[in-house]
Amino acid sequence: MAYQVLARKWRPKLFEALIGQEHVTTTLLNALKNNRIPHALLFTGARGVGKTSAARILAKSLRCPKAVDHVPCGVCSECVEIAEGRSIDVIEIDGASNNSVENVRDLRESVGFMPSTGKYKIYILDEVHMLSNSAFNALLKTLEEPPPHVIFIFATTEPQKIPVTILSRCQRYDFRRIPIKKVTDAISKIAAEEGVTAEPQALWLIARESDGSMRDSLSLLDQVISFSGNKITHRQVVEILGLTDRTLLSDTLKALMDRDASACLDIAEKVFKLGYDPKQFAQDLLEHIRNLMVVKLSGRTRTDFLDLPDVEIGELIKVSDSLSNEDIHFLFDMTLKGVTDVMRAQDPRVVLEMLLLRMSQAPQLTAIEDVLARLSNGTFTEAEACPDSDPEDKPAAPRKTVESLKPPSMGGFAGGSSEHTWPSLLENIKREKPLLGAKLEYASMKIPDVTAGANSPNHMTIFFRKEQEFFYNQISQKDVVKQIADLVQKYWGKTYEVEIKLGDTLNQGALSPQEAINHQKKTDEKILLEKIENHPMVKEAKNILKAKVTNVKESQ
Repeated sequence: MAYQVLARKWRPKLFEALIGQEHVTTTLLNALKNNRIPHALLFTGARGVGKTSAARILAKSLRCPKAVDHVPCGVCSECVEIAEGRSIDVIEIDGASNNSVENVRDLRESVGFMPSTGKYKIYILDEVHMLSNSAFNALLKTLEEPPPHVIFIFATTEPQKIPVTILSRCQRYDFRRIPIKKVTDAISKIAAEEGVTAEPQALWLIARESDGSMRDSLSLLDQVISFSGNKITHRQVVEILGLTDRTLLSDTLKALMDRDASACLDIAEKVFKLGYDPKQFAQDLLEHIRNLMVVKLSGRTRTDFLDLPDVEIGELIKVSDSLSNEDIHFLFDMTLKGVTDVMRAQDPRVVLEMLLLRMSQAPQLTAIEDVLARLSNGTFTEAEACPDSDPEDKPAAPRKTVESLKPPSMGGFAGGSSEHTWPSLLENIKREKPLLGAKLEYASMKIPDVTAGANSPNHMTIFFRKEQEFFYNQISQKDVVKQIADLVQKYWGKTYEVEIKLGDTLNQGALSPQEAINHQKKTDEKILLEKIENHPMVKEAKNILKAKVTNVKESQ
């Protein structure tokens, strides 16, 4: 079977046969039904997605004498001549080879002649972006005031190269790349009608290599059939088209997960023995890890992000369950850098080997959030944080708590209940007087201990540090002091003489409740930061990245 035979044989004959371009075909059919076809249309999109085929189908719909509801019959002389490119009223012009101003002048002279038959004379200009600026200028006048019997259909892969003056006079239709699954389904049907049996994985590889082009996929299928006959296997497609075996990518990922350096060396050796391009293999591995991350983050039901066979998606889901997000990110970052190195290397084989070995020795990472959560609930042990430490070491001293940081002046008064403390009093005040309680949080309280020889056990001193003078000025007012005394009597059942002081030198070491809480938070954060820094994985990451662990709150 000659090369390109299938691409010509299976060229679409109806709008419905255009694969993956429903948004274009629906609009064109509605325009035909409503008699609203513009005099100039621009079809844009990647190669092989159906632009020229759509132009021919539109020409048939406009000129076929046997068309029913604007659907051409495809068998009359007019349809056959248009399909074969020999209709005298449907003129196809290659913009790449007819791009001069003289060619456009010839076109301008011919548009004035009426069609030999039918209502419309149609000009199809393929690769119109190849016209010179002079040619575009010569075409502009014709587009502004075209004869009523003329329709222009422009097709291009690079619309950005067309002057705005031309674009503004055309109705634009953007053709999309065809999803791999749709291409696979289409060439599967074609292969069946040609009497060819093919493995689904083999057809998917052909569709993937076509990069969203239906024409290219048919050409590749033609090439494979010419080599393998009426039975196509996955192995044959890999060998004929020089592609990377997908199972080799899966084996590579497994070796990296197992941190198996020996298996990575075997894979690198196999890459060169099979004649794969190291650069292409590195890029395919990068894409494979990207697909793994998409499966991991998007959820098992969001496989619409991936143009992959169901079997391969199922394998990626299984693998993703055993890897953390950080592991996949780390592998992707290393592969991304490695691809650049392989591309620039004079000896790609050596660089690829070193890349795989370096990735196989990479430490497994754990999210800081997980470490913090496990530290908080006690499941992250000291032995796990510092596995190199001596198990015979003495246990660490117990962590200080907020209660242990409270100064004596924050405790109960002599002979009083253990509930009669400054923090407990503040909680009651905040419930009844939130604003007053919020201000008193920055103050400390002292009651003389009568057992120590104090003369006035019913005297209470509330003092603020000098840096809290703003709150002192508000609390020291007589009405506020009386309000505090009333609240103390209410909650403690005893009358106290309340005094407000600023910068009491006798209690400079005391902490207010708010200061005690802040102090405890800093202590906890310091202990946690030390544990994180001592973890071997964090140490390894610091060495590799030349970085340091920083408390973000302190650095802001």
